[in-house]
Amino acid sequence: MFQSKIAGLGYYLPKNVYTNNDLTRFMETSDEWIQERTGIKERRYADRIGETTTSMGVEAAKIAIERANTTAEEIDFVIFATLSPDYYFPGCGVLLQREMGMKEVGALDVRNQCSGFVYALSIADQFIKTGMYKNILVVGSEKHSFALDFSTRGRAVSVIFGDGAGAVVLQPTTEEGKGILSTHLHSDGADAEKLAMYYPGASAGYYLDEMPEWPDVELGQMLMTKEMLEDGSAFPYMDGQAVFKKAVVKFPEVIGEALAKNNLKSTDINMLIPHQANLRISQFVQKTLGLSDDQVFNNIQKYGNTTAASVPIALCEAWEQGKIKDGDLVCLAAFGAGFTWGSALIRW
Repeated sequence: MFQSKIAGLGYYLPKNVYTNNDLTRFMETSDEWIQERTGIKERRYADRIGETTTSMGVEAAKIAIERANTTAEEIDFVIFATLSPDYYFPGCGVLLQREMGMKEVGALDVRNQCSGFVYALSIADQFIKTGMYKNILVVGSEKHSFALDFSTRGRAVSVIFGDGAGAVVLQPTTEEGKGILSTHLHSDGADAEKLAMYYPGASAGYYLDEMPEWPDVELGQMLMTKEMLEDGSAFPYMDGQAVFKKAVVKFPEVIGEALAKNNLKSTDINMLIPHQANLRISQFVQKTLGLSDDQVFNNIQKYGNTTAASVPIALCEAWEQGKIKDGDLVCLAAFGAGFTWGSALIRW
């Protein structure tokens, strides 16, 4: 059985920079309020027209493929993680396959939100290990800015998120002790509604305390209504305290699980790349694990929370800055809506 290695990685960020002060033009907030709660100073937003979740994923993928010394024609499987697809259906995987002129390869879309990239990486790892595929493109990309509530009503959510994309190419290696050592995935749906975008959806509000008043017709007209757009229920909802409390428990837990599986300890980690959810969460996890600043990479200050894109963007940026070197032990970890969480331990 092969091990899988990250042979190439890349990321893409839109050119439009929005600082915390810029957001005060749309809502009652302040730089101090946002930084105190999230650590974020600025974020990137994609062009409103012409720049999509898929197009950003393509740009990140081009870099990853080139660095892997391969071509789009040699990619034999695509896994695309996002919560903000170009269409309700089909998914972004096939759109990227089309835009990059790939062969008729399989394309899988992963909807695990902030944990999406770690889940996608785990899936790709299994395919490489069994020898089914040799060049797998894994993409995490998000365009949050088109669907957030940029008003005082929605500020608790909208100030956190940014747009961007990251990608890696996985290939097999026979070098002992190198590549992805193990991945660990978990979920707990008990509090799924604490971080969710309820509409459009097929539940019709079934799981919520209050069900919307639907049009009195026999069929249809339940995906989205004018009233949802007006009262704000069509926007994402987050119970920030509930998310924080769960994340600070599950982050260290799943990292510890990866270390225990490989008979390692936290001091062996050369670089921890946590999902960039909130700088306060990352700092809490760092303190819990007893890691130094040199052992943890954070870039949420510049880009906000880019959900499925945050881990690959941070991983690539850390590598480009020389913070990840050959032989280093790298740990990826993420926690997000669902709730879902996971980790991956890599010997670079």
